[in-house]
Order: sequence, then structure tokens, then C-alpha cells
Amino acid sequence: MPGEPIRGSDSPARGTVLAGGLALIGGALAFLGVFTWLAIRFDYPDVLDGRAADVLPALLATGDTGRAVWALYAVLPLIWVPAGVAAFEALRARAAGPMRVAMIFAALAALSMMLGLMRWPSIHWELARAWGTAGESERAALAAVFDGLNRYLGNFVGEFLGELSVGAFFTLSGVGLLREARTPRWLGWWGVVAGVLCLVGMWRNMTSSVDLVAEVNNYSLPLWMLALGIWLVRRSRGGETT
Repeated sequence: MPGEPIRGSDSPARGTVLAGGLALIGGALAFLGVFTWLAIRFDYPDVLDGRAADVLPALLATGDTGRAVWALYAVLPLIWVPAGVAAFEALRARAAGPMRVAMIFAALAALSMMLGLMRWPSIHWELARAWGTAGESERAALAAVFDGLNRYLGNFVGEFLGELSVGAFFTLSGVGLLREARTPRWLGWWGVVAGVLCLVGMWRNMTSSVDLVAEVNNYSLPLWMLALGIWLVRRSRGGETT
């Protein structure tokens, strides 16, 4: 029944919590791998502030491998869906309300981040193909489309809305962990801090005053994903972090 903790090795919730924990762990490791590849081959994330004349040829130069990496990166946010459901199942006994909201924000994070990243292997890729044979006036139009997509899908949908949703999910999960009697309080506070970092760092496209927080958040996010994922895996097996 709703509100009851996970009991018994045959409980359906155990599999759900385990799947969510593994999704977070695998997602964090995949995120680090993809981020590193793009940083080396595509000057990511600095390239996000580049001009179409520089970025589009560089994107096309990464070839089929680069396009595949971007496609993988674009679907990675889907891990927030099983993660949100797993966190709800694991923490609903003492924090049903906050965790229901957290689950909704996790789904919104998956959708918004995926939409933002999908522009690279799809629309941006086609813009890059057209750029090579386009005339001066055509390139001006392509550059305008490129810049507009970066602002809307990248800065505001993928990053701003996406990080707002992730920050809310982390913060509410931290609150849920703080209500768990057998879970160390530092783990819950870590979740709250990780969430606040996201909520502050998401403003980086509007003001440079939060650049340092955004930089810290780039390292905090995968670490907290690993920590929450490990906790969920242990929770699914009837154990608690110590």
C-alpha cells in the first residue's frame, strides 16, 4: 500500500528501486565519458558560445562518430525517468508528497534536456551540411537559425528548464533522505546542496555572477548521481548507507 516501506525480496518495488539506482550510476559514468570525448574532439562546452562559422564546420568534422556521440548524449537524460520513480518508491514511506513532486520534476528534466541536446545530431547537423555550399546571404540565414536554436532549445529549454527540474528533483530527494531515520543526515544535506547548486547555476546564461557556482555544479552533478544511485541500489537490497 502507498506509504509502506519496501519489504521482502519479492516486492515489485525492489526491482524498480534497483533499476533506478543502476540508471543513475550508469548515466553518471556515461555522462562523464561523453563529456570528456566532446571536450577533446569538439571543445565542449566552450563551443556553445561559438559562432556558426566556426562551430558548424567543426561539428561536421567530427564525422559519424561525433554524430553518434551526440545522439547518445541526447538520450542520456532519459535516466531521470527511472531515477525519479525509484526515488519515489524508496522514500515515499516518510516523504510521499515531496517525492511525488520530485518524480514529476525528474520526468520534466528528462524531456527538456533531451529536447535541448537533440538539436546537435539533427537540426544543427543539417545546418552544418548546408553551410559548406551556402553563399554569403544563405550563411547569414543559417547563422540566425543556429543562434536562435541555441538560445531557445539550448540555453532556455535544455539548460535553464532542465537544470531547474534536476535541481528540484535533487533538493526534494535530499528532503526525503533527511526524513529517513536510518539514513545518515549528511547524505540528505548533500542532496539538498547539489539541488541548490543546480538552481543557482542555471542562471549562468543570464548573468556571469554565477559562473563559479555553475562550474562547481558540473562536478557536483555526476558525483551526486553516483551517490544517490548507490544508495538506491543498497536500499533495493534492504541495506542502508552508513
